[in-house]
This record gives sequence, structure tokens and C-alpha cells, in this order.
Amino acid sequence: MAVLEGETIGWGASSRNGGMVLTGMKLGVNQLISMYGRELTQRMYAASLETIDCVEQIIREEAIDCDFSRCGHLEVACKQKHFDDYARQAEVIAREFNHHLRVVQKTELNSEIGSSIYYGGMVDEVSAGLNPTRYVAGLASAAMKAGADVFEHTRVQRIGRAAHNGDQGWSITTSRGSLWARDVFVGTSGYTGRATPALQKKLIPIGSFIITTEVLPEALAHELSPRNRMIYDSKNFLYYYRLTPDRRMLFGGRAAFFPENDQTIRRSAEILRRGMIDVYPQLRDAKVEYVWGGTLDFAFDIMPHAGQIDGMYYAVGYAGHGVAMATYQGQKMAELITGGKPENPFVGIPFPGAPLGLYNGKPWFLPFAGMWYKFLDWVS
Repeated sequence: MAVLEGETIGWGASSRNGGMVLTGMKLGVNQLISMYGRELTQRMYAASLETIDCVEQIIREEAIDCDFSRCGHLEVACKQKHFDDYARQAEVIAREFNHHLRVVQKTELNSEIGSSIYYGGMVDEVSAGLNPTRYVAGLASAAMKAGADVFEHTRVQRIGRAAHNGDQGWSITTSRGSLWARDVFVGTSGYTGRATPALQKKLIPIGSFIITTEVLPEALAHELSPRNRMIYDSKNFLYYYRLTPDRRMLFGGRAAFFPENDQTIRRSAEILRRGMIDVYPQLRDAKVEYVWGGTLDFAFDIMPHAGQIDGMYYAVGYAGHGVAMATYQGQKMAELITGGKPENPFVGIPFPGAPLGLYNGKPWFLPFAGMWYKFLDWVS
């Protein structure tokens, strides 16, 4: 097996993320039920729980040193009506999926977070955190140990049907030469490009940006996050944040919708610092030591998708839940490619493109999308 990487292993969002290993999906459970019905949604939600076990099992079996911790996640409500919906969500999830979340009243929220701006929260104890750079490096080492050949700085330029010694397969042209493969799996997510145009037209690359502070005093770190949760808020234009194992505050969000470059990273650093201080005034004088960005992928229906397109296998569309779901899909798609019949509820669901075909893979509409989501956060 050959793994073709355009840059270096982990160069993209697979290492430049917040290290949150989260249950659930981007869309709410009631919306999922209305889109897919109860039975399929139940299978999807069960899969989202299984993704955490999948990550933990691989880390244990491959002895990957990546600070994995089942610390749970906390969603915090930016408005009273967001909090009012938490009880309804928790009731539906308990009834339909036999998974129990804990709703935290505003008066009790200081046991979970050292911020007074939120209206309450909801805790899922199953979620986890890890160091994503160490994790993806561990996955690469495990793949090579299992016999994979990893080719870095090898950008795929063109893929076409071709036979070899009587076998049907694919001719793959790269920046370092050509090769033939019986099967092709595409896992390019936010970096999907012209080599796979049918997928590129179905995915929107969106930048996500992160700052981290200097190492914080132990007492302050405990005040900010007493239970060391993975935390995110209830907005569309959300913030997500956590403590790192060395007691830095990692604070991220969609500060700029466009994919990362030097300009968007610089702009995002100040936006995120202001956001961090809004949440945590205690950090007003904390020095920001690092800032970076990565590009994640959204499908037009904000769902994960897997299966085959134009004869090639793929798994994409993680919308910020990729650490867990991409790991799970990698395992499931490997089973499918090698002749198995794995249970994977994200194979075969409708995979819409842009309305009226008004998208060729270049996200010209991102400024308008950003304004729309800010408007939704204002009115919802």
C-alpha cells in the first residue's frame, strides 16, 4: 500500500486542530431524525460513540504517546433559549440512543468553567482529548510498521482508469512520478483539489484558527477549567477551547472563514484573543505565544460522507469532528476495500452538491456565508 502525501504527514488539519475527540455530529439530533428517520439516525449516533472507542483502541494497541484522556466535553449556552434546548436534546438522546448527557444549570456552571458569561451547559463524559500532532505521527508509524509505504511531498496531479497485467485499476500521476493501483482511497478533506473534481465540488474548505497562551499558574488553570473538559459554545460561529497538558489555554474558532494563510492567521490571532478575554477576563494579561490555522471541510449538508465516487473510495466531510470520525472512517473504509461488509451508516446517504451547480471547488461565497452565520447567531 502506498500513502501519497502532498506535504508532510500531519501537515494539514490532522495535526493543526484542537485535539478534541468528540461524540455526536455537527447537526442536532432532531434535525438528523427529520433528515434520515429514527433508525438511521440511531445508527449514526451509535457510530459517533464508537469513534471514541476506535481512537482509544488504536492508541492502546499501537502504544501512541499522545496524552489521550477521557475528560469529557462541555457545551456552553450563549443564550437562554440555547440552554432551554439542552434539556430537550438530552431527553431525546437518552430515549432514542440510550446515551446520557448531564445538563448543568447556570448556578452550578462554576464547577465546570471559570466564566460567568454563559447560561448553562451540557456535559458528555464520553468525549476525550489528545495531542493531535503526536497522534497523527503515531498513526503514520503504525501504518509503516504494518507495511505501508509513505511518500511525502508527493502531490497527486491526475487519476485515470488503467489496466495493468490484465487487472483493472488506476494510473496515478504525481509530482514525483507515476504509479498504478488496484484501488484508490481519497481522504483529502479540506485540501481536496483538482485531482478529484467530483469530490472537490461537494466540499467547502473552511479555515479554523487557534491561539495558545503562555503556561498558566496551576491555580489559574484550575479556575478556568476545573475538570479539564473539551469546551465549545452553542453559536454557529463558535469558539472551542481547552487546557493543554502543560497548562496553556488553547482557544480556537472560525475567526476567518477562508483557509489558512499568513494573512488570515495574523487577523485571526487578534480576533481570537479578544474572544478569549470575553470568555475569560482572567486572561487579559496572559501572553499569547502561538497561533496557527488549518483547513477543515464541510459538505453542503454538514454531514460526514463515505463510499465510492467515480469508482474511487473516499471518506470526507467531518465539519470539525475529524479526529474521531476520520479515524473511524479510515478503519471502516479499509475493511470495505479489502472485501468486508462493515456497518457504516454514512455510506450511501445523499451527498448533495451546491444548489444549481454554482460551485467549482473555489469557495467564492465564504464571506457571505460568514455574514449569514453571524446573522443567525444574532437572531437565534
